[in-house]
Amino acid sequence: MINNIFVGREKELARLKSLFEKKSASLVVLTGRRRIGKSRLIEQFASNKRFYSFSALAPEEGITGQTQREEFAKELSKQFDMPPLRADDWSDLFSFLAKQTREGQVIILLDEISWMAMDDPTFLGKLKNAWDKEFKKNPQLIMILCGSVSTWIEQNIISSTGFFGRISLYPTVDELSLADCNIMLDTIGFRASAYEKFKILSVTGGIPWYIEHIQPKLSADDNIKNLCFNKDGILFNEFDLIFHDIFMKRSEIYKPIIEILAEKPLEFDEISRSLNYSNSGALSEYLDALVKTGFITRDYTWLPRTGRISRLSHFRLSDNYLRFYLKYISKNINNIRNDGFENTSLSTMPGWETIMGLQFENLVLKNRKRLHEILKINPEDIVASNPFFQRKTTRMPGCQIDYMVQNKFGTIYVCEIKFSRHPIKFSIIDEVKSKITRLKLPRNTACRAVLIHVNGVSDEVVEQQYFSDIIDFSELLML
Repeated sequence: MINNIFVGREKELARLKSLFEKKSASLVVLTGRRRIGKSRLIEQFASNKRFYSFSALAPEEGITGQTQREEFAKELSKQFDMPPLRADDWSDLFSFLAKQTREGQVIILLDEISWMAMDDPTFLGKLKNAWDKEFKKNPQLIMILCGSVSTWIEQNIISSTGFFGRISLYPTVDELSLADCNIMLDTIGFRASAYEKFKILSVTGGIPWYIEHIQPKLSADDNIKNLCFNKDGILFNEFDLIFHDIFMKRSEIYKPIIEILAEKPLEFDEISRSLNYSNSGALSEYLDALVKTGFITRDYTWLPRTGRISRLSHFRLSDNYLRFYLKYISKNINNIRNDGFENTSLSTMPGWETIMGLQFENLVLKNRKRLHEILKINPEDIVASNPFFQRKTTRMPGCQIDYMVQNKFGTIYVCEIKFSRHPIKFSIIDEVKSKITRLKLPRNTACRAVLIHVNGVSDEVVEQQYFSDIIDFSELLML
């Protein structure tokens, strides 16, 4: 494993660097899933600059507001080479930090801000006062409030009247693109086939910290076994850590939602019925929280005749690691603890092809910008794009498309995202034709069928020339 690899994030870095062009101090709120690389991004941004980083203690038993203040005071003393400081009040600690950073270009990171504020209802008010009265007097100062608990940050900072008008930037750090994942794998030394790389990314997604743990001399299957099916593997216990760190005592509320979405995308009412939840605001709140954390995605369909977004939507589990954990790790915990997977072939596990199909869809959908480039679709020309579905009615058959793009020139791209361990056979043409005939499209619409695959297509599929584009996964890995 190679630690602290930094790849990509050009857009995020450019936005942060532009803040130094302002004539006033900047308050930044940075969110993103656990392990996504938030702190690493800030470290890269702050390289060659005065940088002071303060991390909260994880909310374990016995950790109190006083403990957090003492940790902060200890870091202050260490970073400024000062005698031990009193840790009785956040106001005094913030004031000390402001005095030490009142001139020149300075970056301050308060990491895991929700943990730092725990058990002290005065924390945010005192931070706001310190910002107004002291920190912002340095026009070249950037303070970054960072955290994984997006819902807490949304409720207590972004939507707070106390911080209204004070936040300069509110970026969310997303998964790395497939092209950046590919660069990262190459940097590590994992220079395998596109299919081998797909298997790695089907489990890790674009989470940099997971990818850093890939061992280049091992095959994709052996790496997955080491990470997931070994009691010492970093992804064996990662699920519990994610939910404890982000949702704490409420983690058991969110887990059932994740579990049912691991099977397939569902509408709100389907989720409500499956969990026996009342069709209430509480379920909407839970789903919204999972969307904000980046674990699930809400995909709205639309009306092709008008291009208008519909009220209908599917919720989809879009975090590849979570699905892999729920389908294969959690169901075999005791067997894994007893070293029962040493001689198991991953491809023989129940439902492997179906799950890999869902994982493949996630990877493609998260990289739709690259897909548009390959298809030469100008983003400005897009009317709507998303996984598409239409409900069955007396006048209209039901239909579901893996991914569909409609442009303003009357062209619709119907994208079939197909995983197979073997070259895709001729039957795929009939499958896609059947889907297209079910679509309720405007007159004079040009419909282009697109096939996206990971492991080759048969010669007869190519020779038929039905698909306007046949895209190999390897193309999505390229810049």
